Amino acid sequence: QVQLVESGGGLVQAGGSLSLSCSASGRTFNRYVMGWFRQAPGKEREFVARIRWSGAMTYYADAVKGRFTISRDNAKNTVYLQMNSLKPDDTAVYYCAVDSNPFGGSNWLEYDYWGQGTQVTVSS
Repeated sequence: QVQLVESGGGLVQAGGSLSLSCSASGRTFNRYVMGWFRQAPGKEREFVARIRWSGAMTYYADAVKGRFTISRDNAKNTVYLQMNSLKPDDTAVYYCAVDSNPFGGSNWLEYDYWGQGTQVTVSS
């Protein structure tokens, strides 16, 4: 059974930093795309960042570019999201996800496996 478990969310003041982790189990994901998405109350789920299996290719939403960094450790089946210069607009539940297509994109509907989400709250 595939399982993704996020950790690292919490409450932080604007301008602060948080680091999220997502540990995957149940199979080996080192050939898959791993991504982070978020969903704020009353809003649709949106793409945040994704990373290809090698870790060499990363992609970011414009809203987080330059502030967030995605990385992965295939040996640990873990993906990370370092979030700096956080803003109140970053407040959301953050989900990690896996796309079994090694060339997958940013459409959340194409991702096959999801974590339960972790709350990130940025106060002004």
